[in-house]
Amino acid sequence: MEPMRKIIHIDMDAFYASIEQRDNPELRGKPIAVGHAEERGVVAAASYEARKFGVRSAMPSLRAKKLCPELVFVPGRMEVYKAVSAEIHAIFHEYTDIVEPISLDEAFLDVTENKPHIEWAVEIAKEIKAKIRERCHLVASAGVSYNKFLAKIASDYRKPDGLCTIHPSQALDFIARLPVEAFWGVGPVTARKMHQLGVHNGAQLRDCSLEMLTRQFGKMGAVYFHFARGEDDRPVEATRIRKSIGCERTLERDITASSNMIIELYHVAVELVERIARKDFKGNTLTLKIKFGDFEQITRSLSTKQPLVRLDDILPLAKKLLTQVDYARHPVRLIGLAVSNPAAPAPAAGQSLGKQLYLPFGDDFFLPNRFD
Repeated sequence: MEPMRKIIHIDMDAFYASIEQRDNPELRGKPIAVGHAEERGVVAAASYEARKFGVRSAMPSLRAKKLCPELVFVPGRMEVYKAVSAEIHAIFHEYTDIVEPISLDEAFLDVTENKPHIEWAVEIAKEIKAKIRERCHLVASAGVSYNKFLAKIASDYRKPDGLCTIHPSQALDFIARLPVEAFWGVGPVTARKMHQLGVHNGAQLRDCSLEMLTRQFGKMGAVYFHFARGEDDRPVEATRIRKSIGCERTLERDITASSNMIIELYHVAVELVERIARKDFKGNTLTLKIKFGDFEQITRSLSTKQPLVRLDDILPLAKKLLTQVDYARHPVRLIGLAVSNPAAPAPAAGQSLGKQLYLPFGDDFFLPNRFD
């Protein structure tokens, strides 16, 4: 019998904004946003001082400024963020090489077997947090549990500077009280639909049958079914296989004219083809993303038998998808295209692909000092 896995999820707290405050003492203690303050600007990241006013990432800059008149905008420095991320990942590798980066500021670690031979996963999490603070002068939150879903939930639970363990014996009680909005993969639209179905927390979600959830939410219904039972068999993947390539453009002004839409769609398609060529990526599904002026967002997808790599293949499909969008009555703010669904590599001889769950993106119930 395989030992129960020990998974840590590390999430840097307000990563971009914290780096700016670290490097510029004048910004410390002030509400800041990484991004641009102009009319079409969007907040890329917000400090915790700004979040107290309701400022969030992906929020229009003008709305953020109304919520927090004292908000200070700082242009992003992606190369700096990448360099700091590399320092943090070097700390992870002092404990394990089974590290799955999710983004520059977030990663999963499988420490079931670890380099220092530390028995308790929570002790490793404590050491990682301390080294990040000492070497990078930044704060991280950590979650510890026996699978990725619960480790992720745990890291979010006590932010900022959090450390939370969800023990196997307490997982079902914890999930029962978890609001559905906190479940990985449940966005605002899905949460509203769940509420309409009378599902507001993990206990109510667990009462739903697999058939009902699949009927209501498609493939994700099976994911929610397993999550509600504390089940997540996805391994921490040290080498992540790229599953999609995409790009998007926020327009200078909202548009409704067909001719303007086609022009903008062409520019996005050209950029997408260039990215596909640089990464030598081959996918069979094209997805069109549209964000309207009121920030409602929709996607439309088509799949083909042949890989989508050339402009002559992608642009006609993109135009076909665009015909499914009523932009004449709903001005468009953003257009995006992505190619996904690459052919899965064949497993090596004798190798199993294993069972994985697929994701497309109160009281304490924790034993805070130990996890075995």
